[in-house]
Amino acid sequence: MHYGRFRVTKIALDGDALAQFDTAPMMEASGLLADADVDVIAWNGTSGGWLGFDVDRRLCEDIEKETGIPATTSRLSQLKAFDLYHVNKIHLITPYTEDINELIIKEYAKSGIEVVNSVCLKQFVNRSFALVSQERIQEMFDEVCKDRADGISVVCTNLPAMWSVPRMEEKYGMTVYDTINTVVWDSLKMAGINPSLVKGWGRLFG
Repeated sequence: MHYGRFRVTKIALDGDALAQFDTAPMMEASGLLADADVDVIAWNGTSGGWLGFDVDRRLCEDIEKETGIPATTSRLSQLKAFDLYHVNKIHLITPYTEDINELIIKEYAKSGIEVVNSVCLKQFVNRSFALVSQERIQEMFDEVCKDRADGISVVCTNLPAMWSVPRMEEKYGMTVYDTINTVVWDSLKMAGINPSLVKGWGRLFG
């Protein structure tokens, strides 16, 4: 496995924040990863959730055209998992602001996914997402899981919700489709590796 990154410091809808997701830095990072002769290139980010899933689709097309390597993203991998497991109704958990959550819900609706309950932390500094405690994350699960749904969506690849996934799945009897575990699951499948080799990351890897 090889990793590359580019700068994302805040999540918001102003010009500076949206400019962080210009594809040029992503393509540069993809080119460097391609030098390592990887089998799959994954954009481990969630901006497609509010910019639009088609933005992620075009990014993957550009990466594949430029490098010849199959590509995916956290958001597209989530849609693949929803389709495979017939997930039509979800609960949504994010650390973002309310306006970002509203856009994510609208994008889900365009793909036929209904958000039953949602919660957000109203934060926008990227580093702050990683500092949210497991206790607070589990409280967010408690807030949304008051009704049944086909699954639980956690959107943010800097929010450390994965550590609570097995416990929350057992507590509520619903599979958690975190944007971290889904992109790893999808990347493994694309590379011809059985995802069940990963332990402790939830039902998706069963």
